[in-house]
Amino acid sequence: MIKKLILPALLVLGLMVQVITAQSATISVSQFVEHPALDAVLKGFQDYLAEKGVDVKYTVHNAQANMGTATQIAQQMVGEKADLLVAIATPSAQTCVQALSKAPAELKRPFLFTAVTDPVAAGLVKDLQKPTGGITGVSDLLPVEEHIKMVLAYSDTIKTIGLLFNAGEANSKATVASIEALSGKLGFKVVEATASKTADVYQAAKSLVGKVDAVFIPTDNTIISALESVIKVGVQNKLPIFAADVDSVKRGAVAAMGFDYYKHGYQTGAMAEKILGGMAPEDIPVEFQKDLQLHINANFSKQMGLIPPDALLQKATQVYE
Repeated sequence: MIKKLILPALLVLGLMVQVITAQSATISVSQFVEHPALDAVLKGFQDYLAEKGVDVKYTVHNAQANMGTATQIAQQMVGEKADLLVAIATPSAQTCVQALSKAPAELKRPFLFTAVTDPVAAGLVKDLQKPTGGITGVSDLLPVEEHIKMVLAYSDTIKTIGLLFNAGEANSKATVASIEALSGKLGFKVVEATASKTADVYQAAKSLVGKVDAVFIPTDNTIISALESVIKVGVQNKLPIFAADVDSVKRGAVAAMGFDYYKHGYQTGAMAEKILGGMAPEDIPVEFQKDLQLHINANFSKQMGLIPPDALLQKATQVYE
C-alpha cells in the first residue's frame, strides 16, 4: 500500500516543483524618457536576466520627460505589486522612492535604480555602502575631471565651455557643480544655459552662440532627448557640441568619454538577479560603472569647425567617419 502511494506522491511533488520554477518574476520599470542611452540600459538589463535564464514578465512605463507623468507612473507601479521595481534615470527614481515611502507596508517592494548620477544628492540613499529602505542600484557618476580634460585637449581654442542642462534634474545639477568646481584648477570659464522641457532646448542652445567655444551636455535626460536640435545649432554656428554619453556621439556630438549604457543596464541586471534570488537590497552596496570609452564623431567634428586631434583618435574606442 505504501509503495502504491509513493509514485503519486512523487508525481504531485514534481508537479509542485515544476509550477514553482515555471512562475515568472514580475518587474515593473519606470523609464523617464525614450532616448538611445536609456533604451540601452533597459536592453542590457533585460538581456542579462534572459541570458541567466530568469523568466521575467515586464511592465515598462515611459514618462516622456514629464515629471507629472513620472509621479503618476510611480504611484501606478506601487499598486502593480511586482516582485521588483526598477527606475531608469534620476527623475523616475526620485518619484518611485517618494511613492514607496507613502505606500502601506503590504505594497512596499524592493527597488532598484540605474543611470542615476548622484544617488545621495538625489535623496535615494544616505550611504552608498549601506543603503536602507529596500533600495539600491547602479550609478553613472562621471569622472568629470577626466572628461573635461578630454574636451580641453580636443582644441586649444576651447577656453569657455557652455553647460546646457535642465536645472530641474538633480543629476545634471550635481555634474554642473562638479565642472564649475574644476574651472579654476583647469583654467576654463563656464556659461550656463538651461531648458526645463524639450521644446526649450533649441533656444537654450542658441543662447550660447557667441558666448562659448564649445558646449558640454551632462547626462541630462531633457537635453539628450532633444539632442538633434542642439546638433543643428552646433553645425550652423561652427560650435562644437560635446556630450557625457557615448550614445550621443553617433547622433552628432563631437566626442564623449562616457559609459557604455548597455553594459550599465547589464550590470543592473546582475543586481536584480540577486534581489529576485532573495537577497535584500540593503545588503547590496550601490555600484558604479568604471570602464570609460572615448567615442569621436569625425564627420560632425569637422562640420562644427574642429579637426579631431591625432592623440585622441589613437585613444578612441570608436570613431564615426
